[in-house]
Amino acid sequence: MAFDVNQLMQDMKAAATGVLNADVTTFRGFSERQIEAIAKQSEFVAVGISTGQITPDTKEFFLNSIEDMTLSFAKTLRGLVLVTIEKLWNAVVGVIWKAISSATGLVLPVPVPPTDS
Repeated sequence: MAFDVNQLMQDMKAAATGVLNADVTTFRGFSERQIEAIAKQSEFVAVGISTGQITPDTKEFFLNSIEDMTLSFAKTLRGLVLVTIEKLWNAVVGVIWKAISSATGLVLPVPVPPTDS
């Protein structure tokens, strides 16, 4: 059986696009909600400090909470990106292994994604 490089390229792009489109939508929704929450909390703190409702004694607490929210957001986004990379790798390697299996008649086990450890 002939190996169709152009078809494989199209299939790889389709697999990658499918994963990325789904995950970009997830990122966008998550990011918008989190950024809005951080912005509203920042507004609350700014108004509280300006009006004296947040005192010098409690100011650091509220500022630290914004830092914590932002760090949590960044870490969660990092986790989502790592999951997306693994899903992308699985999808593309799956397409490649299927093409090689079809061309050779061999049943190739799909490899496990490499880890950064």
